[in-house]
Amino acid sequence: MINNLSELQKKDLKYVFHPCAQMKDFEKNPPLVIKKGEGLYLIDENGNRYMDCISSWWVNLFGHCNERINKVISEQVNTLEHIIFANFAHEPAAELCEELTKVLPRGLNKFLFSDNGSSCIEMALKLSFQYHLQTGNPQKTKFLSLENAYHGETIGALGVGDVDIFTETYRPLIKEGRKVRVPYVNSKLSNEEFTKLEDECIKELEEIIEKNHNELACMIVEPMVQGAAGIKIYSARFLKAVRDLTKKYNIHLIDDEIAMGFGRTGKMFACEHAGIEPDMMCIAKGLSSGYYPIAMLCITTDIFNAFYADYKEGKSFLHSHTYSGNPLGCRIALEVLRIFKEDNVLNTINEKGKYLKEKMNEIFKGKPYIEDIRNIGLIGAIELKDNLLPNVRVGKEIYNLALKKGVFVRPIGNSVYFMPPYVITYEEIDKMLEVCKEAIEELCL
Repeated sequence: MINNLSELQKKDLKYVFHPCAQMKDFEKNPPLVIKKGEGLYLIDENGNRYMDCISSWWVNLFGHCNERINKVISEQVNTLEHIIFANFAHEPAAELCEELTKVLPRGLNKFLFSDNGSSCIEMALKLSFQYHLQTGNPQKTKFLSLENAYHGETIGALGVGDVDIFTETYRPLIKEGRKVRVPYVNSKLSNEEFTKLEDECIKELEEIIEKNHNELACMIVEPMVQGAAGIKIYSARFLKAVRDLTKKYNIHLIDDEIAMGFGRTGKMFACEHAGIEPDMMCIAKGLSSGYYPIAMLCITTDIFNAFYADYKEGKSFLHSHTYSGNPLGCRIALEVLRIFKEDNVLNTINEKGKYLKEKMNEIFKGKPYIEDIRNIGLIGAIELKDNLLPNVRVGKEIYNLALKKGVFVRPIGNSVYFMPPYVITYEEIDKMLEVCKEAIEELCL
């Protein structure tokens, strides 16, 4: 164990079990104590500054301690902080739902509230199952999802996931869903080769749905980008085929926009790249720009109507969270939508995303350690070649080296990715990429 720990580090390690981390690793690399956030930057207890290049787990859209959001939180906390949402209504929730209908795909106009993404996924799966039960199709009890999918870490969400590091241990507990192959974008494929891959995957999807549609309640997708799989980008044409087939066979399409919604891919919601309208959409993360745990399930009137009945019929949807519809979270989300509208944020994302793509290619293309370079919206990923250093945890070491240089990245497998807050400047994009290049080459060359 390192001896020169601060008092806060000692206290943390004495009591805290950190998520998605091996606590023994902290014996060599103790957790940084962050005292303050300021725009793109995190500032530790010693005054060192770090560029937050993953938006603190993909949530922070407009920078830490954003003045506009801080202001509305102060106003709301002095008005109403929380109330049970089962019995009462309040202005921020009603206004938020109304404003969301203006930016969501057509048909999504009823809303259920949760407090995190995984729980929102659970809600969607349960709702789909109960819908079919109450509309004359009780045999529709199975779920379909994509290979390499990630939808959260609660038990139901794990069943539609396909990333072994999260699911393997819990397989005895999981109700496993069916998985389908995905046509991933790869810079090494020609247009003809990629079209052939799309055709194959769409054909396989069609065969699975035609054969199993009578028992399929829903299909759930991460639209366009699979984050936890290593920032894998796939075909909009395939996503359109998913929508067409699910609609044809009375299978709900659940669009998991938790990570990719709110502009991250260059559209307000990633499903817009395929021009589709899902039956349900899960939103969280950027919804509150990282300020407050809030998630929402957006559904159609058709789904809502399947639960609208006299109480004695037993068709209520009995799923709730203590912090459902919390006024603080709703007020923050309202301000997030206003910032998008007033500051023309989507235009900013696309301009900076184009620049990010150009700079990634300029800096990394042709390097001997690079397997692939990917980009969509303000997301960039470089995939390293397999077995660069067989006995080294390459991602962890890149993280350590970049952090020493003032850049916080958190590689996934062989992929080093960039998902910064939208307030990042062009000069900061340059620095982010150059530092990562230095860290990779210091480790691998």
